[in-house]
Amino acid sequence: MSSYFQLTDLNLLSGHEKVLSIFPNAIFHTQTTRSWDFMGFPMNIPRNIPVESDTIIGVIDSGIWPESDSFNDQGLSPPPLRWKGACEGGENFTCNNKLIGARYYNFFRPNKNTSRDDIGHGSHTASTAAGRPVDANFYGIAGGIARGGVPSAKIAVYKACHGTNCDGVDLLHAFDDAIADGVDLISISVGGKYPNLESDPIAIGGFHASARGILVVQAAGNDGGKATIGSVAPWIFSVAASSTDRAIMTKVTLGDGKTYIGKSVNSFNLHGTSLPIIYGDETRCHKDAARSCAKGCLEPSVVKDKIVMCNNYDGIDEVSTVGGLGVIAYASSSDVSYVVPIAASSLNGDDFNSIQSYYSSTRSPIAGILASEAINNTDAPHIASFSSRGPNPFIPDILKPDITAPGIEILAAYSPSVSPTNDKRSVPYSILSGTSMSCPHVTGAAAYVKSFHLDWSSSAIKSALMTTASRMDASKDQLAEFSYGAGHVDPRKAIDPGLVYETSTEDYINLLCNSGYNTAKLRQLFTVNSSCNGVNAPKDMNYPSMTVRVSGTSFSENFTRKVTNVGVQNSRYEVKTSTSSDYRIVVNPTILTFRALGETQSFEVSISGKINGYLVSAYIEWTDGVHTVRSPVVVYSNNSINEPIFSWAHSIGSNKIFYLFLAFLVNYI
Repeated sequence: MSSYFQLTDLNLLSGHEKVLSIFPNAIFHTQTTRSWDFMGFPMNIPRNIPVESDTIIGVIDSGIWPESDSFNDQGLSPPPLRWKGACEGGENFTCNNKLIGARYYNFFRPNKNTSRDDIGHGSHTASTAAGRPVDANFYGIAGGIARGGVPSAKIAVYKACHGTNCDGVDLLHAFDDAIADGVDLISISVGGKYPNLESDPIAIGGFHASARGILVVQAAGNDGGKATIGSVAPWIFSVAASSTDRAIMTKVTLGDGKTYIGKSVNSFNLHGTSLPIIYGDETRCHKDAARSCAKGCLEPSVVKDKIVMCNNYDGIDEVSTVGGLGVIAYASSSDVSYVVPIAASSLNGDDFNSIQSYYSSTRSPIAGILASEAINNTDAPHIASFSSRGPNPFIPDILKPDITAPGIEILAAYSPSVSPTNDKRSVPYSILSGTSMSCPHVTGAAAYVKSFHLDWSSSAIKSALMTTASRMDASKDQLAEFSYGAGHVDPRKAIDPGLVYETSTEDYINLLCNSGYNTAKLRQLFTVNSSCNGVNAPKDMNYPSMTVRVSGTSFSENFTRKVTNVGVQNSRYEVKTSTSSDYRIVVNPTILTFRALGETQSFEVSISGKINGYLVSAYIEWTDGVHTVRSPVVVYSNNSINEPIFSWAHSIGSNKIFYLFLAFLVNYI
């Protein structure tokens, strides 16, 4: 149970033995199909339909549009008998054999009494994880079959987000209900900034879910840059975002005959018409603000029926508001196309500068903006510029993110009650980008693996997806594993990983003990009946990746791990390691022999060398000739990557009162 109190109650309540944690009620934020085919996961992939149909995915998000074709229940079986949830979605909200449960949370918004999605985000994420196959497109762009990873699986929706804000008290309540209702997995494309794990309701709720065998998959965050990762708890599956082999681009043609390729999802067709270009010279503000198309700086009579150049991508909305017909905008990153409200294209610095030169040197400059089209992206997969990176700010020796999946320009279900941009359009399917979109891809993949292995723990499923992930090219990203974790998800391989790293609740508790939590705090916060005795270093927790932070550039470190045989009864695995002049890896023993399924073997990894650049990016692989079990090995230094300073100011209201909530979590049997 979660509750809300003001600052005056703090001293009275903080010492109460049944109060798990007191912390500011932070506002968390939602993180936004070729993608499944790109992952090597076609429509006709072998499935275990009876089990998949009984798998329940809990989606904590902004709700759902229940009438969407993606959530039709034609041919689906009723909910499994173990389901304890309810359809409490509010007025005019109906569940079915696909959408089997709905709840909403409105502690600070008592007038929000529906699970219906009013921003499109929750519908998008739910359909990406488990939507039915639908022939869809966005005004003819990115057309094809939009589908989830497990189209037969059940969906239960927990609306804890209103707009793009999600109150911590509502998130924790949603975790409570999802656990009690009996979901198998939880997908949460939500994130925020917090000073420690005990202040993070997603980490707390996720721990309780994990302890009950429920895998929690979370978006890594959309802050970009090093040490910005928002999903840090090792019991949560943290997902970065990357590209697919389909990219959406928008061409700009100039009066001198030159054509430039920019980024946007532009459904507006100017029918080949070239229009005059203006560039903020005849406006109401300082020239710099006008050329950025800042709010209130454009004169409607001047921009009407023209194409406006903007030094800032955010100026597109302002041009649309005041009556312009098109925008050529500068974008600091050029790897993502977003839906635009008028004909618009964003260009990188060199191309934008070239158009500036054309504008300045031409008496009557004109341009055309074409409707968007899809092209082949040969650089995929590439980590999105917006995707939050590691290292882990709270547990430096645990690699985050864990894995990456498609999160750029994803077509999925949407809410027709809201425009995809600042206009009057209504669409059943839209194109979004974000780690919010990559997260449900991994949720769907995890549900697929679970459908073949009902007896596997949540950590075994996570391990299977991590150790079979496709290797990413470290030369494309200087932060390497801090950008993409173990690599790019490959659901098909994950159903037969050979070996898995099992991580128990006790392992997580030991890690917390080594991270400054004493026995009393653990029992209070995580309601566990364990003690902090003889704990191992965090780097030696039995995690599928191996990471350590060192104090200088030269290092010599060891890791201990154990793996469980889930492949062939009698098997023999030999080790292979990456090689480099920067380091040396030794694994002992070099051969693991198994005589039975479920048998466990231990090994030690030693790595020594010198850090040149941001980090040492290495790996080990166990192989029996059929299975390849790969684990990244990362060594980095305080000197190479500075940790960020997290701001907590947004939790202080204008009246200087902290909004606090108490985190009570009941025990589930």
